[in-house]
Amino acid sequence: MRLEKSKRLKTVVFCLGLTLTGLIFGAFSTNSVLAISQTRLQKLELFSKVLFLVETQYYRNVDTGKLIQGALQGMMETLDPHSTFLNKELFAKLNEETKGEFGGIGIEVSYKDGVLYVVTPIEDTPAYHAGIKANDKIVEIDYEPTLGMSLEDAVTKMRGPTNSVITLGISREGTAETLTFKVKRTIIKTKSTKRTLIKNNFGYIRLTQFQKNAGVHVAEELTSLKQQATPNGGLKGVVLDLRANPGGLLEEAVDVSSLFLNDGIVVSTEGRDPKNKDIRYVKKSGLKDTTIPLVVLVNGSSASASEIVAGALQDHNRALIMGTQTFGKGSVQTIAKLDDEQGVKLTVAQYMTPSGKKIQAIGVKPDIEIGEFEGEWVSSHEKKPEYVREVDLKNHLTATIESEDETNNEKKRIIEERKKIAEKIKSKKENKIKLDEGKKYDPTEDYQVIQAVNYLESFKVIRNLKDK
Repeated sequence: MRLEKSKRLKTVVFCLGLTLTGLIFGAFSTNSVLAISQTRLQKLELFSKVLFLVETQYYRNVDTGKLIQGALQGMMETLDPHSTFLNKELFAKLNEETKGEFGGIGIEVSYKDGVLYVVTPIEDTPAYHAGIKANDKIVEIDYEPTLGMSLEDAVTKMRGPTNSVITLGISREGTAETLTFKVKRTIIKTKSTKRTLIKNNFGYIRLTQFQKNAGVHVAEELTSLKQQATPNGGLKGVVLDLRANPGGLLEEAVDVSSLFLNDGIVVSTEGRDPKNKDIRYVKKSGLKDTTIPLVVLVNGSSASASEIVAGALQDHNRALIMGTQTFGKGSVQTIAKLDDEQGVKLTVAQYMTPSGKKIQAIGVKPDIEIGEFEGEWVSSHEKKPEYVREVDLKNHLTATIESEDETNNEKKRIIEERKKIAEKIKSKKENKIKLDEGKKYDPTEDYQVIQAVNYLESFKVIRNLKDK
């Protein structure tokens, strides 16, 4: 009986392997499916054996479908942080995101050394106003530990109905205890640009995201700044601020770069076959300003499209890149639809700057490195020990076999316990790091912006010295 079940199971898994292989690679080469090697068949046989062993020997009944989905997720996680298997729930969330019909808090997150951390809070979003900062580690989501939680699961948990509240437990460098932030979800719709005229002759343009029409908006801000500066002798330089800009649409990165370049390559992508390159060139149409002195500000949270713009302007010697080394997200993902409910997000290429330099895991190194300075000081360094226990691990094994209701009750008990601890800490010491929502950002008080303007003021002197 067991032997017959094993044979049926091996046949199912073998067919599953062929089906998945055909779905993923069929569009590229039919011959590759027919040329499956003996080694691959042996590995599928190994998978079949392990699956059968778990189904028959594990001390609880298991859901075969969940096991296979878990195997697929694990397979994708061995590739890179941006490649993932999209199950029914995640695939539906992706479609929601594409339509813009989802509630969020406005942060870009990633994994580093097995820890979920904030790449950047998007300006003028709930997370930004709550005081969440770049490099914060997210250790709890609604009092549930993130240890062992996948990136996709964490993102899913942070999304939800608009106006609903999410509680994040944050570990921050320089703070001994876990900080608790309650953030209300909303539809994330932010204006991507802001402008300020500094010292009557220098323009400051902040680009927060490369969303749709970002290039058009930057062009509009540049035109407005020129009009503002006309009575004072005209615009003598521009600071383009891409700090904490997580990226966005590739086409908008090309549009923004094209504002300041006459011709040439903006970015190219290199896939599995180095001979097949997708090259994006400077657009000839639209507003152009190829002579005004330009400084681009970047930092460790400037990613993807931000790095494309900074790399292009740097390689063409069109702008001075100032700040700190960028994030290093230089990979290209595509969505492969497996069926109506599931898919795969797969890294298929890497971005390269006009000179052929790769961005992935390297980033863009500034021409002038200038650190960021904080005005805040942590007054207390009290250390409260917090240990990770077996019960904190995701899918931890319990001592007895419980019913589904008992399992849910235990989970609720742990969450309530953590909630009480968090509230106790909060009552003992109010979170003084939270940003004052009424305080507006002033670029004239920003150290890095001041240094950028100082460079622009001395640009003529530096150019004359070069010419000599």
